[in-house]
Amino acid sequence: MNGQPVSIRPVDGGRGGLQDRESALAKLMIAPAILVITAMIGVPFVLAVLYSLSDATTGDPSLKFVGLRNFKAAMEDPVFRLSLRNTVFFTLVSQLIVVLLSRLLATALLKSFRGKWLVRFLIMLPWTAPISLGVIGWLWMLDSIFSPIDWVLRYVGLLGAPGALLGAGTNLYYLGIPGLAISSIILVDVWRILPLATVIQLAGLSSIPKDLLEAAEVDGATPWRRTWMITIPLTLPITSIAFLFGVVFTFTDLVVVYVLTRGGPVHTTQVLSSWTFFKGIEGGDLAQGAAISLFMFPVLAAVAILILRMARRTEVV
Repeated sequence: MNGQPVSIRPVDGGRGGLQDRESALAKLMIAPAILVITAMIGVPFVLAVLYSLSDATTGDPSLKFVGLRNFKAAMEDPVFRLSLRNTVFFTLVSQLIVVLLSRLLATALLKSFRGKWLVRFLIMLPWTAPISLGVIGWLWMLDSIFSPIDWVLRYVGLLGAPGALLGAGTNLYYLGIPGLAISSIILVDVWRILPLATVIQLAGLSSIPKDLLEAAEVDGATPWRRTWMITIPLTLPITSIAFLFGVVFTFTDLVVVYVLTRGGPVHTTQVLSSWTFFKGIEGGDLAQGAAISLFMFPVLAAVAILILRMARRTEVV
């Protein structure tokens, strides 16, 4: 009144309810998520650190401090070093293939064609199926005796026929020869991650303004030039996110190696997650298994920080 501002106070004695205090309400709403993350990630991580500094086994899970002895033993283990190299190699190779194929599939899915819904369904099918069942299916397809891949190769004359690329009586031991076993692991990893990467890439391509592409086309830019100068720079952040998700899933994956090769032949396909399981669970050495598993944490943290920083730098405002 009389030009003075009028203040409105709550009826309950001057203090608003919880719904009026945004900071308190925000903390209350995010509390369940924090509790779940703490219970599912924080507690196991702390236990892994405690076990890695002890001599705990499945027979005696008591914690007796032994310092960094388990980490030193892991570094001196040749199988651990091979597992670390395999993990990095499998992850980088498979995700480079995934990024390339997902970009091609996403570009194709932007076009209108007959049967597009069926193609989308087939692309998403590996991601919707349980990974264990999918890998068991691959285990059958890569069998040295009953493999349908060998049957197709024989049918087209590339395997088992006189004058064929591979001679008569030849069987491809996909999971018994180191080179073929490594290629099989990479193939299944690509098959598993490709649907997710394709959806992410498709979202990135769909977000590019059509006016920008049409203007470049009017200016005479060729399709290749539009791809290199517009599409790739604008979708680089979303491509980095797809790569990051693939790295996390592949680097920590156990199912593919465990079901297909169990690390064989002679540990040539062993990875950190499988070696952690064999040492800590099947071998009974909980402390050694925990120490091996912790080697994945700094690598994943470093990769996540690097890729997220790269994505942030390349964002287009």
